[in-house]
Amino acid sequence: MPNTTKIVFIGAGSMSFGINMLRDVFSSKELRGCTLTLVDHNPHALAQAAGLARLMNTLTGAGLVIEQTTDRRAALDGAGFVVSAVAIERNRLWKLDFEVPRKYGIRHTLGENGGPGGLFFTLRTLPLVFDITRDMQELCPQALFINFSNPESRITLALGKYSSIAALGLCHGIFMSRDDLSRILDMPTEQIDLWGAGINHFQCLLQIRDRDSGKDLYPLLREKEKRYDPSFEPLTRRLLHAFDYWMTCSDHHLGEYLAYGWEAGEQGYDFEGDERGRVDLGGVVERVVAGAPFPEEWLTPSGERGVAAIAGILHNQKRVIESGIVPNRGVIPNLPYDAAVEVPIMADAVGIHPISLGPLPDPIAKLLGTQVGVQELAVEAAVHASKEIALQALLIDPVVNSADAAVKLLDELWEVNRPYIRPCV
Repeated sequence: MPNTTKIVFIGAGSMSFGINMLRDVFSSKELRGCTLTLVDHNPHALAQAAGLARLMNTLTGAGLVIEQTTDRRAALDGAGFVVSAVAIERNRLWKLDFEVPRKYGIRHTLGENGGPGGLFFTLRTLPLVFDITRDMQELCPQALFINFSNPESRITLALGKYSSIAALGLCHGIFMSRDDLSRILDMPTEQIDLWGAGINHFQCLLQIRDRDSGKDLYPLLREKEKRYDPSFEPLTRRLLHAFDYWMTCSDHHLGEYLAYGWEAGEQGYDFEGDERGRVDLGGVVERVVAGAPFPEEWLTPSGERGVAAIAGILHNQKRVIESGIVPNRGVIPNLPYDAAVEVPIMADAVGIHPISLGPLPDPIAKLLGTQVGVQELAVEAAVHASKEIALQALLIDPVVNSADAAVKLLDELWEVNRPYIRPCV
């Protein structure tokens, strides 16, 4: 039977993630015959992505039907899967999220998923996400919404509480940690098997094992880490020493959630480098579509897990995926029921099934529980467009060290983000 599934990719013009998604789609034999509908508000970026997709379709013989449109509603009609990688004025507003709190004495690491930056990412992103899912409720109510946009935990938490659309967040953070562990252990990454649970960018690696033998690698890690370069991920290693577990997925990511995260560095994101990289990558895409040699790497999987989840559902594979962000609902029994948690998942024809690894060690649950409370209030502030609740979210955030600073940065960043803040439900 021919595969008639429609996959809608919103934010397809994103140079970095867009290419990764296309790599995975066209290197998979399991999606052959699907319709891939690319959506972006930027016509030029959309045309580039569509040109690249058609070229990859030809080179791989994947046999997909490629569509492109700037009309989201037209794209969503009849979709089976909706992949979202949206961001609003990503670098301009993110840079303000980082710089304004620092002006008022707040010391932080990235300003994206935690701290004041995480709050304002939530306030401006959730209304757009709810616009998409409301359209889905009307046009494709059975479709799975697969989110790659930050702040992942807050988006999943909000949809789990206020939307009937099934949602899955995906992140490569656990693989970043595997890369770090391979350096310390001096082992190939593919030999290391990880089982983690927690929240996005703050998972506890409950098991680190040799993939072939099943041997517990934690004793070796604790021994080798003592002699490894002390400048490498010092915050993560400090938590290892204090809590006896490795936390994902890097100092600058997990540092967003901790009052002392800045001690491992507070340089922020490389906005200028990111912009240069996007321009350079766009130039490469343009040349490739015009006939330049095709990069061989673009015909191989990227390592993201969106296509794996889609294929697992389409072909009823009961496929286990290392990590997904889902509503908790008891999966981690010692975190709040409404929290968004990141745990292993299994995908089959029924949908996405979280895999429970049981309760977290009690000190780890208490460490993460503080941040879950912040996320819950940030979601309420965004859903109700409430500046009062936004202030409450700041005042319970461990990154915020001054009530006066909280009020001042809230006033300034609220005005900057006012065009995007509106009630979601």
